[in-house]
Amino acid sequence: MAAPGSEVGESWARTIGEYERHLTSERDLSAHSVRAYVTDLTALAVHAGRLGLDDPADLDLRALRSWLAHLQSRGRARTTLARRATSARVFTGWLARTGRAPTDSGALLATPRRHRELPVALRADEARAVVDAAADAVPDDGPLGLRDVAVLELLYATGIRVGELVGLDVDDVDRGRNVVRVLGKGRKERTVPFGVPAARALDAWLADGRPALAVRGSGAALVLGARGLRIDPRAVRTLVHRRVGAVDGAPDIGPHGLRHSAATHLLEGGADLRSVQELLGHASLATTQIYTHVSSERLRSAYTQAHPRA
Repeated sequence: MAAPGSEVGESWARTIGEYERHLTSERDLSAHSVRAYVTDLTALAVHAGRLGLDDPADLDLRALRSWLAHLQSRGRARTTLARRATSARVFTGWLARTGRAPTDSGALLATPRRHRELPVALRADEARAVVDAAADAVPDDGPLGLRDVAVLELLYATGIRVGELVGLDVDDVDRGRNVVRVLGKGRKERTVPFGVPAARALDAWLADGRPALAVRGSGAALVLGARGLRIDPRAVRTLVHRRVGAVDGAPDIGPHGLRHSAATHLLEGGADLRSVQELLGHASLATTQIYTHVSSERLRSAYTQAHPRA
């Protein structure tokens, strides 16, 4: 991973490098998460340097608030500010815990409140129409069509993330129990069930689609791209947008929209919140609770349209 930029002082660069190694070796975070932390802290280091704070140990609450205020003045979104505040707090906690700073300067740093928008989700009939349309196109699309149907069915059946999907190997699918073994955020493994339609789509893909696309470099990857290598997340997003776009009236969603749809339909069908949390791999129940708002909004909409005294 690239070292912090040249505008960062020596003490900051050294400390951020040590923190990066901590995130990688001790916390075992993904390369993407480590890169995000390093990027945030490099920006903080640059701002601190402008304030004359050349050592991370000199950070104080005023400097941290000044950094967030500077970002806000440049039009950064609330979600970005919230992430930067979290990065700073985790970093200052580590500084204090490891004796690199006398106090935890970020302990009292507030997180800017996020605007939580309700996720866009397909209706159940729209989800069915998306898969049916893709299945109808298989005779023309060949192996790629079988792959697309399997991807759509698996994403909607399990609610897994696109990154989790592309990381699946063939052996991660247990057809005896109709479950898939997923490696999620924080390298936490979970087992997610899927239904008969997804099982049939996977069987067709593995029997007739994947062998036609497989090449020497395919390895054990479950889902392959057009060149026979493990599919890229961007390719999955493209195919989902394209397949959903083929259904008139369906909202423009990607893989995460199918995840939202799966969670919403599970709750609407009577699943309890804890079960949905476990299926989705959410660390906090609060993250899952947003889907109860989706269901409530749909109920309110149906009531408004149908009840004579609404």
